[in-house]
Amino acid sequence: MIGNSRLHWGLFTQKGLELTWDTDYFGTSTIHRLVNSLTQEQFSSDFLPENISTALAHHVPENLFIASVVPSQTKLWHKHHNVRIITLEQVPLQGVYSSLGIDRALALWGAGKTWGFPILVIDGGTALTFTSADINCSLVGGAILPGLGLQISTLGEKTGQLPHVNLPLQLPPRYAINTQEAIQSGIIYTIMAGIKDFVEIWWRDFPQGKVVITGGDRQILVNYLQLQFPAIAKHLIMEANLIFLGMGEIIALRASNK
Repeated sequence: MIGNSRLHWGLFTQKGLELTWDTDYFGTSTIHRLVNSLTQEQFSSDFLPENISTALAHHVPENLFIASVVPSQTKLWHKHHNVRIITLEQVPLQGVYSSLGIDRALALWGAGKTWGFPILVIDGGTALTFTSADINCSLVGGAILPGLGLQISTLGEKTGQLPHVNLPLQLPPRYAINTQEAIQSGIIYTIMAGIKDFVEIWWRDFPQGKVVITGGDRQILVNYLQLQFPAIAKHLIMEANLIFLGMGEIIALRASNK
């Protein structure tokens, strides 16, 4: 999965999703070396973390499936014959619009196929997104806003005097008396209020609907929710590899249609 800031990898075997890891973007020469080593006896993985390289030595990949939200990165991989690009048209959701992000579609499909429809997915990544589907696997809709890290970095970079701050492990004072905690309070409490509102409206409209949270900030978001809205937090399903669950479903569907 080519994300906005990193490459997210998943190794699928006959047993399913065996291994996941993240890397920075690769240059053209590294991509060429990696892709050309597919189906070879020795997969070229010397540029990957040592534990990943060791694992891949026993599982030489035959194909590389890619979903991407970064068109400039997609072009670097697309020209290789054994790369398969997963597109929005391949995801069996109904009622999608053409600009729906493939990451959101895959996460939604993976969640629905795993826990059942109707389903709401909260993705706490670079962007914080809400994406939902009804019992007929039809897109209900969703929303997009800047994620925790993006809001913090934007204030630090786009203002003259506001500092860059870190996310606290505990909830900050709501009415802060210093600038750092004021930034933390403003961002955290408004995001928590937004999540609470979306989840409560979701359960009002779909009382049997599940809610799954994923993304790099999933754990800290759940921690904050447990402190502020424990009744909501206890009903959330947390899953790190939601997009890969969706990709796995698409790969299996593709294989069954051959």
